[in-house]
Amino acid sequence: RRRQEQLPTEQLIQTYGEDYKLLFVGDATMGPYEIAYPGGSVEHWNEEPGEAWMNRLTQHFEKVAWLNPQPEEHWRYYMSVRMINDLVGGRMYPLTLDGLERAISGIK
Repeated sequence: RRRQEQLPTEQLIQTYGEDYKLLFVGDATMGPYEIAYPGGSVEHWNEEPGEAWMNRLTQHFEKVAWLNPQPEEHWRYYMSVRMINDLVGGRMYPLTLDGLERAISGIK
């Protein structure tokens, strides 16, 4: 959606070594088909499912975490949040001071 500054995922992987830390920030709420199916993106045709790209990132970078601004007690209601949490190895944290501390501690 933000077209001003973009960095293709492949370039991110090629540019930064596995010793870099990757911290996602977002609510992870989307249609599960955007994660699990080719063509699932609502903005463009994607040849591969989103999980293929997440797997590339989590396999390349040794330390990955996700900060979710949505209240943690709501996460269980969204299949996509559970799917993303699985893709980042259970390292999803609430976007709170405590969650930020836990995320940073987890990727040190």
